[in-house]
Amino acid sequence: MPNYRIDDIVSVIEYMEEHLTEKLNLDRVADAVHYSKYHLHRMFTGAVGITLHEYLNRRRLTQSAKLLVFSDKNILDIALLAGYESQQAFTNIFTAMYKMPPSRYRENEKFYPLQLKYNLKGNFEMLHVKDQINWKIEFAAEEDIPRWMELVRLVIDGFPYLDEQDYIKVLRQRIQTGQALILKDRQTAIGILLFSYDTGSIDFMGCHPLYRNRGIQKAFLRKVMDELQTGRDISITTYREGDKADTGQRREIKDLGFAEAELLTEFGYPTQRFVLSTAAPDQPLP
Repeated sequence: MPNYRIDDIVSVIEYMEEHLTEKLNLDRVADAVHYSKYHLHRMFTGAVGITLHEYLNRRRLTQSAKLLVFSDKNILDIALLAGYESQQAFTNIFTAMYKMPPSRYRENEKFYPLQLKYNLKGNFEMLHVKDQINWKIEFAAEEDIPRWMELVRLVIDGFPYLDEQDYIKVLRQRIQTGQALILKDRQTAIGILLFSYDTGSIDFMGCHPLYRNRGIQKAFLRKVMDELQTGRDISITTYREGDKADTGQRREIKDLGFAEAELLTEFGYPTQRFVLSTAAPDQPLP
């Protein structure tokens, strides 16, 4: 069982969302929710997978990106709203995360989020199962799309430049051709995967943050490799080494046994391809 209550995490998130444009730090949030800052740090990071400071920073930059595209506010005012004391400091971190300065992002007129507000709705019954679970991974159906997209929004930090409307079009095609897998805890999607029979690539793999230490990603890979893509190498792309926008996806992919391959640029974003080879019996899936 997790060592936190989900309601407590929700309260922390709601408080931060209500005060995004104010000066927030661990001490202030801890006082507001009546926890020690040490307990709050452990609880939040354990549930969400990133620190409270990282979440707050990514949410503020996301809101800043939205203002750049959809408002006429000048960049200095946006920087101040995001909690930065100078336009230059804001430009530096924005460029590191979005791979372009705020001025060019505004010119492109295309918004995409680094981090959406965490919505931790659901019963999450399987979180409380202590024994090893034999995950029941199924082919997704059209009626799964709303719950699928709820999970996409939770793991958006791993997929820069994701456009929801374009994504849903692809998702529908993959559902129709049997290339979309889903794992549910009652009515909540806790794992999703898009793959391609043609290329052997995993084009999207997401695991609910509350379940990320329960072996779900390994279960998906075994499903693909043992039943759907037998005897074939599997590939996936993620952030390049040192990318400040990476919240741990690169490390997780390497921990699953994927090996580094070529550097790529996808939708204008620098990425790297990773390969999980079936031709190396001495390197089984961890």
